Amino acid sequence: MTVLSSKEKIAKRVALLFKDGELANLGVGIPTMVPSFLSDGVEVWLQAENGIIGAGPPASDDKIDPFFKDAGDKFCTILPGGCTFNSATSFGLIRGGHLNYTVLGAMQVDEQGNLANWMVPGGKLAGMGGAMDLVTGAKQVIVATEHCSKDGSSKILKQCTFPLTGAKVVDIIITELAYIKVTAQGLVLKEIAAGVTVEEVISKTAASLIIDENIKTMPI
Repeated sequence: MTVLSSKEKIAKRVALLFKDGELANLGVGIPTMVPSFLSDGVEVWLQAENGIIGAGPPASDDKIDPFFKDAGDKFCTILPGGCTFNSATSFGLIRGGHLNYTVLGAMQVDEQGNLANWMVPGGKLAGMGGAMDLVTGAKQVIVATEHCSKDGSSKILKQCTFPLTGAKVVDIIITELAYIKVTAQGLVLKEIAAGVTVEEVISKTAASLIIDENIKTMPI
């Protein structure tokens, strides 16, 4: 039995959300791992905002094509029926509301569904990329992130302190510990990972959590 890393567990749970025929955008980091975990028989069209629809899993050394890279600037495969196009077309799809999902990482996310993932105050300014367009244009926004930062502090807060990528845009938060739904009432803990307790998730979450009556184990 293959033991998944924390990041792989997150990517696998995200992949289980997608349904046949949907169009999803995958951002940098953990989201680029999602294609490796898509269910057999489910045809999902994956977009990279640099100009691909039909992106597949990472390319092995013998399958590298210099024209196919994902949002993280890593070589990827492209599936039968896939295509490439320019940035204007790509952002036309995003801004036109054609994406069923966008999947992004986060530095911070809070109880209101606010997302901060593009700049640390006082840090090096890397640029926002297409994140602000994506969280505004997609029908559902999924945050795929490890539950805590490297220093052990929670990434899920009562209120973001970093500059926002988008205000009240997040629908779902998936970490290696939990599946959390953002609602008008607050953050609802829907699932916990195998071997993890509700108390552990609460202790590692700076935001308040509403515990679902029918809380389940994450299917990963």
